[in-house]
Amino acid sequence: MVAETLVPGVTVNEVARRHGVKANHLSSWRTLARKGKLVVPEVAGAEFAPRVAVAETSEPPIVTGTIDLVIGPVTVRLDAATPAARVAELVIALRACA
Repeated sequence: MVAETLVPGVTVNEVARRHGVKANHLSSWRTLARKGKLVVPEVAGAEFAPRVAVAETSEPPIVTGTIDLVIGPVTVRLDAATPAARVAELVIALRACA
């Protein structure tokens, strides 16, 4: 299955669906194969994508959009850059009030 996902134009989701496995499991197996921890049989046209170096930027990414917390009749709209810990705190507080 892993080798099938390495054929150009084939997606992990497509192969996972065809074999009845979860796509995230198949992705994990691909990672193991890339690290040499899983033997992958040869399939015609299969190849790992070449590594690409990406320069890191010192600036944080620009985040746009919102997060909507909807619990019962209450909706709280947060900026998408709201830290996950704060979102979790708000969820707990809203559930306690519901």
